[in-house]
Amino acid sequence: MKKIDFRTDVLPLKNELYRLALRITLNPAEAEDTVQDTMVRVWHRREQWDEIESIEAFCLTICRNLALDKAKKMEAQNTPLDDSHDPPDHSYASNPEEQTVQHDRIELVRRLINSLPEKQRSCIQLRDIEGKSYKEIAAVMDISEQQVKINIFRARQAIRQKYSETENYGL
Repeated sequence: MKKIDFRTDVLPLKNELYRLALRITLNPAEAEDTVQDTMVRVWHRREQWDEIESIEAFCLTICRNLALDKAKKMEAQNTPLDDSHDPPDHSYASNPEEQTVQHDRIELVRRLINSLPEKQRSCIQLRDIEGKSYKEIAAVMDISEQQVKINIFRARQAIRQKYSETENYGL
């Protein structure tokens, strides 16, 4: 087993933990608190680090569980995700109309993801945004790889259907 160092192995995960917590809590302040709580809990369990197969999966699991607890307490899972943390998209900078259309599409997809059930939302976050493998997602969420694939399939299907309904509205 690899010797785990907090500074080099755990701290670099803070942005990834934040994105996961934000996707679950839908609140930037709560997501920051969740990441801090996660770091504290991981630090307090440093005696067990040698037994951990993947420190990343361990941290993500703790973060997910804490974020779920906070989300249940807040009862605000339908609050829209604040886009102030995303860098501006300059790919359509030469055409303001295209830039606005692109921004509206991104906002629509963000709202559709936020409206998904928590398991599907977390699976989409970990797979499509964080780039995790099915095996890693299964470990984080404590479900089988098959359940991960089903949740991702259903989430993508729901987003695709709602997106096309919204885009084709009134046609």
